[in-house]
Amino acid sequence: MSFKLPELPYAVDALEPHMSKRTLELHHGRHHAGYVKKLNGKIEGTKWQKASLEAIVKGTHGDDKSKGIFNNAAQAWNHDFFWTSLTPKGGGDPDGDLAKRLGRDFGSRDDFRSTFKETAAGLFGSGWTWLVDNGGKLEIVATPNAVTPIVDGKRPLLTLDVWEHAYYVDYQNDRGAFIDAFLTHLVNWSFAADNLAGG
Repeated sequence: MSFKLPELPYAVDALEPHMSKRTLELHHGRHHAGYVKKLNGKIEGTKWQKASLEAIVKGTHGDDKSKGIFNNAAQAWNHDFFWTSLTPKGGGDPDGDLAKRLGRDFGSRDDFRSTFKETAAGLFGSGWTWLVDNGGKLEIVATPNAVTPIVDGKRPLLTLDVWEHAYYVDYQNDRGAFIDAFLTHLVNWSFAADNLAGG
């Protein structure tokens, strides 16, 4: 199986002014594309060449000999998930069961927002911040580098990429402003709700 870079679920300029066309051209068109290309090269001729992306991520995690495969497969998976965690005219408040669950597990929307921001801002170096369903309880988790919660049996509902290349063009080194823009203008609550309902 040869993996292909998926199309964005919206136009390349659809997230402006909160995420620029230039950022998406670099982030999706170069960084994400680079992970896919490297993954294809690394799995050619191996037992992983016909496996699904998720199977590769789970099957290579923790195996030092497969670290290069894992890093590229996980980054490809994470980015696929990230693009759909964003939507034009996103943000605001979730509704329905997701809103109830956020209230139950975090106390309030403001408590969720502050915890998510604190977790994302506090992640040292590069990585991801996730809203996950962990056995029926919603949690916010941070993962370093390419690591994804699916390797721990947690079900992601949405994610924010906090690698520097995700925000430097638009926000320079102000990760906090990027996180605020995500929560206020870009987060795709419908995607999160669908992931919650699908479990």
